[in-house]
Order: sequence, then structure tokens, then C-alpha cells
Amino acid sequence: MKRILFLIVIFLNTVLLAEYHSSISQIMPKIKKRMLQGNSWRKGCPVGLQDLRYVQVSYHDFKGRERRGELVVHKDVAYEVTEIFKALYKIQYPIRQMRLVSDYRGSDWQSIEADNTSAFNCRKATGSKKWSKHSYGKAIDINPVENPYISRSGRISHKASLKYRKRIHQKPAYTDKAVLLKNDEATNIFQRYNWKWGGNFKGIKDYQHFAK
Repeated sequence: MKRILFLIVIFLNTVLLAEYHSSISQIMPKIKKRMLQGNSWRKGCPVGLQDLRYVQVSYHDFKGRERRGELVVHKDVAYEVTEIFKALYKIQYPIRQMRLVSDYRGSDWQSIEADNTSAFNCRKATGSKKWSKHSYGKAIDINPVENPYISRSGRISHKASLKYRKRIHQKPAYTDKAVLLKNDEATNIFQRYNWKWGGNFKGIKDYQHFAK
């Protein structure tokens, strides 16, 4: 009997630990400070802090462990983002890590080098003088090393991404499952919510990028 009760407790704990959690909150002083010091938001950005939301979601990392990630997104898409990551969580799509780009001094380059999944960052679009969708909190870059930006000339800037130039699933590993292909369920989840995928861009390819 004791053994049966023990196994029931273990089972219930496993179920509870595997439950998806999310939260949405306004940009409180602590997060505002991180964003200002981290250079991801400043005066002159196209969206004010009052229109942004701090979102936390559950995800599975590259070892299959449950983690808690954080994003800043526009208030209009905040709830939708939690639903998207809920769906990703259910299919156990792996994410390396999910931290505010402020932790990388607002540097898109450094965030990508860390294979960091991120959203809001007040910056210009790559190769453009116009504001990026990230500047409005309506874009997410997911697993950027495994899903690189490839220029029209075929150039990949980040060395760790070179082996992912060939877009196929090759082996049953978390890093391979993180690769986003056109008909993958993870890609389709975003597209079902009408987020445009950079893998469909003509000329350049931005496999990490989803924008509303």
C-alpha cells in the first residue's frame, strides 16, 4: 500500500510539474529599469512602455526540462503569445533559453550568439532604416542559431548557424527538433494565429522570425 501511495505521489508531482503556466503584467519599475539599463527601450522608440507587456511562459529546454521564460511584447498580442507558447509547450518544441534582450545590452548580435529567444527590442530592421517589428513588440525570434538569418547572397553571419544552412531534420535530437521547417507543427502554430514567418520571405530568409 505504501509503495502504491508513493507511486501516486510521484505521478501527481510529475503532472503538476508538467503543467503549462503563463502570466501577463504591465511594465513594472523593476522591468522598466532592466529595459532602460539594457538599452532595449529608450525615449524616441515607436511604442511607449504603457503599450508593452511583460510575459512569462513555460517551455521545454534542450534537455527536455521545464523552464520559465520571459518576453516583452505589445499589449495587443500578449494573450495570443501565451496561447502560442502553450501550444509549443504541448508539442514539446524545445527552446534553448528565453531572456529579455536587455540582458544582452540590447544587442541583437549577442542575443543570437547566445541562441536566445526574444521579442521586443527597439532597433531598426536588419539592412533597413525603418523600425523593426521588434520595436513594436510584435515580432519573436525563436532559437536563432538553429534558425538563422540568411542574406540574399547566402551569407550567414553566425558561425554556429552554418551547419543549419541545409534545412532538413536529420536526427532525433533537441537541437534538430528546434529547426523550423515549412510544414512543421511549430511553424504552423504561429501561422494559425496569422503571424508571418521569415522562412517564407523572398530573397532573404529569416527562419527564426515570426511577426504579427
